[in-house]
Amino acid sequence: MGTEDLQQGEAVKGDVQGKGRAFYEFKEEIKYKRSKLPPASVTEEPMEDNKTVRIDSYNSHLHFEVEPDGVSGHPLLWERFPLLWSGCRLTHGVQRDRVGFEVKLERLLTSQDPPDVESFGLRVGWSVANASLFLGKDYLSFAYDGRGKKVSVGKEEDYGQILSVGDIIGCYVSFSTGGAVELSFHKNGLFLGVAYAFDVSVLQGQPLFPHVLCRGCSVRFLLDPMAPACNMPSGFTSLGSLSDEEKICAFSAPLSKSQCEVIVMVGFPGSGKTHWAKKHIKQHPEKHYKLLSTEELLACTVKSGESDVRLHQASQYLTELIKLAAQRPGNYILDQCNILFSARHYKLQLFVGFRRKVVVIFPTKKEWNNRLSKLPLLQKEGEHIPQMALLKLQISCTLPQQDDSMEELQFVELSQKQSQTLLQEYKDEARSLLPTPKHNEKKLHRIKKRPYPHGRESSCKAQCTCRNWSYLPSWSQQYWPVTSLHGYYYNGSYDGCW
Repeated sequence: MGTEDLQQGEAVKGDVQGKGRAFYEFKEEIKYKRSKLPPASVTEEPMEDNKTVRIDSYNSHLHFEVEPDGVSGHPLLWERFPLLWSGCRLTHGVQRDRVGFEVKLERLLTSQDPPDVESFGLRVGWSVANASLFLGKDYLSFAYDGRGKKVSVGKEEDYGQILSVGDIIGCYVSFSTGGAVELSFHKNGLFLGVAYAFDVSVLQGQPLFPHVLCRGCSVRFLLDPMAPACNMPSGFTSLGSLSDEEKICAFSAPLSKSQCEVIVMVGFPGSGKTHWAKKHIKQHPEKHYKLLSTEELLACTVKSGESDVRLHQASQYLTELIKLAAQRPGNYILDQCNILFSARHYKLQLFVGFRRKVVVIFPTKKEWNNRLSKLPLLQKEGEHIPQMALLKLQISCTLPQQDDSMEELQFVELSQKQSQTLLQEYKDEARSLLPTPKHNEKKLHRIKKRPYPHGRESSCKAQCTCRNWSYLPSWSQQYWPVTSLHGYYYNGSYDGCW
C-alpha cells in the first residue's frame, strides 16, 4: 500500500460538516483507485455527410441520446437524473427565405401517473451555432417553452399554450427582403402568433439552427415534407426539402480520435481552473471544446431539492459522461481537481488515441487565498469550502510528471519546480494542523480475532498485545491493517465519507 493510498484514507475520515462541490468531486476521485478501465470499444467513425438534415450529435449535449434514425432522441441519464435538461441542434440552418420544421413530443419518460407539467420539460426554437445548448439562455437563442412561455436571454414571457404528449410544434422563421426577421410557432397546426421580431443585423451574418431542449421526455423531428402529420403553413418550406445551396451546415465533426484533444485540468478548488478553461475555449472557437464539469451539469438541472443531493448526483453523472466522451470524437476539457494520481491516470488512459494535455493551475499562496475569498461570489452552489477539507486535499495532492500517458504537460503561473516546493509546504502545514484521530480499539480487537489465513496460527500473533505489527511473520502482514505515518487508521476499505 503506497503513500498516496494512505493519504487518501486520511482525506476521507473526519467530520462531513460543510459539504460542497469539492467534497463530492474528491469523493468521486477516490473511487478511481479501484476502478478498472472499461474494455476498449470500437466506435463507428461518423460518415462525412453534409447534405442530410439530422440531429447533430457533435453539437448536442453528451447526455442527449440520438436514436439510430438520426431524427429522434431523449435525455440519456433520465432515470438516474430526472432533473437534467438535454439539448440538441440539427446539422443545418438557414439565413434567408421562409423555412420551418416540426417537432413531436412523442412520450414521457417519467413514471408519474398522471404526469403533471413539472414532471417533464420541452423547449423548441432556434439558435446560432455557438450559443449555449440550454435553449433560451443566451442572446441569440429563441425558445417556445411547453409551459406556455417564450424564453430568450433567460427572460420568460407568456406565449402560446401548454404542451402535452402527442402535440406537434411547428417552428418557423421568415427572412424578409427588407431585413426583418420573424419567428413564430404553431401547435398542432394552430398559429400561436409571432413570438420574436428583430432586424437581420442582430444575427451578425450567422444562420439560425433548429434547436430542442428536453427533460423527462423523448422528441422526434418531422423533417419529411410528405409525411401525413406535416402541418407546414402556406408560403413556408420544410427545412428537410431545401436544396444544398439553401441550407447551411454548421461544422463537420472530427472523423477520428487522432484529430481530437482532451485537456485534463489539475489544481485545488478555487485555484482558477474554470477561469483558464473558459478563456481557452473563447480563444480557440474553431475547436468547439466541450467543458465537462460539475458546474456545467448543475447549470442544466432544475433547481429543486437539497443542494447536497444535486451536487452528489452531478458529480456521479460527470463520471459517467467522461467515460462516454472518451468514446466519441471531439475536443474536451475535464474541469475537475484531478489531484490524485490514480484518478488522473485513469482518465488519461480512457482517452488513449486523443492528444492528451495536462494543465496544472498552481498560483502562489497569496493569490490562491485571494481567489478562495472571492469563490462564494462566483459560485451559486457549494460556495463554502471548509478549512478542514482544504487541509485534507493538500495532503492528498500529487502533481503530474511528464510520462507516456500524456503528450503535453503545462504548468500555469508557478513553474513545476516552484509548484512542487509550495505543495510540500502545504502538506507540512496541513499535517501540523490536522488532528490525529484515535484508533478504533473495538475494531482492532475484532480484526485480531479473525481466523488466520491458510489455517496457520502464529503464536507470536496470538500472544501479542501491542500494535506494532512488525513482529508478525512476513507472510501474514498483508492481511492486517496498517497505520499511516500520521496516525490515520486505514484498512483499505473506503467507507464513502470524510
